[in-house]
Amino acid sequence: MEKFVFFGGKGGVGKTTVSAAYATKCAAAGLDTLVVSTDPAHSTSDVFGQQFGDEARRVEGFDHLWAMEIDPDEEVERHLQEVRRRMNDQVSASIVNELDRQIELAHQTPGAYEAALFDRFIHVMQNADDYDRVVFDTSPTGGTLRLLALPEFLEDWIERLVAKRVQSVDLFEKAAIGKQAARRRLDDDPIIAHLRDRKEKFEFAAQTLREASGFFLVLNLDGLSVSETERAVDQLADTGLTVDGLVVNRVTPAPDDDEQGRGARYLRERVATEREHLAQIRDGFDEPVVGVVETRSGDVDSDLLAAVADELDVEVAGSVEA
Repeated sequence: MEKFVFFGGKGGVGKTTVSAAYATKCAAAGLDTLVVSTDPAHSTSDVFGQQFGDEARRVEGFDHLWAMEIDPDEEVERHLQEVRRRMNDQVSASIVNELDRQIELAHQTPGAYEAALFDRFIHVMQNADDYDRVVFDTSPTGGTLRLLALPEFLEDWIERLVAKRVQSVDLFEKAAIGKQAARRRLDDDPIIAHLRDRKEKFEFAAQTLREASGFFLVLNLDGLSVSETERAVDQLADTGLTVDGLVVNRVTPAPDDDEQGRGARYLRERVATEREHLAQIRDGFDEPVVGVVETRSGDVDSDLLAAVADELDVEVAGSVEA
């Protein structure tokens, strides 16, 4: 298994429980494991009964296991402040107020959430040397797919920005007359340096996602979940990423043969429907089913995580090098 493992899927399918269970399985095998939540719901704290934040914290009651929760709203605000600081250093005081207004507007547009979160996402991957395995409990499918599609898009976009900036600096130098205007050298230009630094980060992210990452989709046995998973597989393929397996979660347990009554009839009908969907998944997807997890009646705790982990046929050992 690769160093970075992602569990994604439609909202509410149980990604947090599955990712936490897999993380505990890795930790039990002796791998120093970090589980990272990028889901705004922040259910990781609920699963482990312990509050987590922006920095990794050891999970109580488990050896070799740490967790962190990335707050998207905080990341957007942090990203806004960083952009504001950098731009204010490059422009004259006369346009600072207008610049602030434009930055505020930009961070309210679609994509700002993904861009800010992706910065933190890259930071986690770049600073994961202390861990053998990093497990990402990702946000619902649509946001995750936009996130994972960013590197290739942003690399090309930054290339165009650098070209425009080089052209601008070149024209500025040609327009400078003697000592009346300060000349700029391309290799000293702070904006070009920043853009190239960003490009290196996106190149790292793209390479890591393709060469050192495994992707699993969690789904339930209902038509909407199956359809969304089909779309997610196709969309990930469009970004050059391959889904390694499917985890079918919250499967209804069948009643005993001697059970009768309304509840038993409902369960049998539900089980029959789910079996049809499971057959559809096994026949219709190229990706293997690596887990079929039954619904449990109790709250999520260490015993339930261990039971779910036992039902996951997701490799633990293997490559742990980034």
